[in-house]
Amino acid sequence: QVQLVESGGGLVQAGGSLRLSCAASGRTFSTFSRYGVGWFRQAPGQEREFVAAINWNYGSTYYSEAVKGRFTISSDTAKNTVYLQMNILKPEDTAIYYCAAAETNNIAAMRRSGFIDYWGQGTQVTVSS
Repeated sequence: QVQLVESGGGLVQAGGSLRLSCAASGRTFSTFSRYGVGWFRQAPGQEREFVAAINWNYGSTYYSEAVKGRFTISSDTAKNTVYLQMNILKPEDTAIYYCAAAETNNIAAMRRSGFIDYWGQGTQVTVSS
């Protein structure tokens, strides 16, 4: 079993930056032969939407069009942690951000929340105008 713990959320002005972290405990990312880790977000009254994903073993990345060019997902294998660097934040980026993981190398498939095996508890990101 994998436990995912997010941190790094908060309040920031439009145009600012935040970095979210997702740390794994229990069975760690490296013990899986194929593993993708990503981020989703959910704003009030809206469905949970895919943000970005990274293939843990190969390092390839995949982004939604809404964040491409502004957000960067990365991993630190020594710390068993995935990061989401968010730049040029907009008020529409305000949401609860969830870390997600799936036992797959096909990170594009992680766009669908039904494909996710593990979820974190979420961290709030609020961008003021």
